[in-house]
Amino acid sequence: MQTKECRRKKKTVWIVISLWLMVITGCGKTEKVYLSTEEETEAAERVEQSVGQDTGQEKAEQDTECAVYVCGAVVTPGVYVLPGGSRICEAVAAAGGMQENAAYESLNQAEEIHDGQMIVVLTEEEMQNEQVQKDDTQKSDTADGRVDLNTATKTQLMTLPGIGEAKADSIIAYREKNGGFSSIEDIKKIEGIKEGVFSKIKDSIAVN
Repeated sequence: MQTKECRRKKKTVWIVISLWLMVITGCGKTEKVYLSTEEETEAAERVEQSVGQDTGQEKAEQDTECAVYVCGAVVTPGVYVLPGGSRICEAVAAAGGMQENAAYESLNQAEEIHDGQMIVVLTEEEMQNEQVQKDDTQKSDTADGRVDLNTATKTQLMTLPGIGEAKADSIIAYREKNGGFSSIEDIKKIEGIKEGVFSKIKDSIAVN
């Protein structure tokens, strides 16, 4: 009798232990799945929030308007109001497009516009003249930035201290008449340019 009773007790104990282990194991799995789901939910919410912010920023940019002045070689010059984020090509199109003599490469048509911008479309002739002036400027300036008396334009000569329009004209007239300057000291032969003026400009001029 005692043996059977002991066996029943042992069997009962093992059943209880087994059930307890099943409950513990099951709870552990459930908890892990629950935590994983919670993390995924939080991550999804963060992604949705980020997407919402990006969409809001894009919408804000689209809602912003930019007033630009389109002029030059376009069909209908004037002020045009375009959505924020528009490109120069869209502004030019709003002005009726470019004229036949327009220099398409005179501006970057893919550039984004900004409020208050002035967009000037040059003609082919204007663009060529700009290039000539740029080349003349490069030729008239020495490598160290000094002004070459034999090649400088009137405007460049007038950048020198004490050299106004009249003196610049006299310098150009002198070099045309005499075939140019032989040395920077020759500039003192120009009426109105004496030692005082020369001392101010001698470090800024050159003769090549």
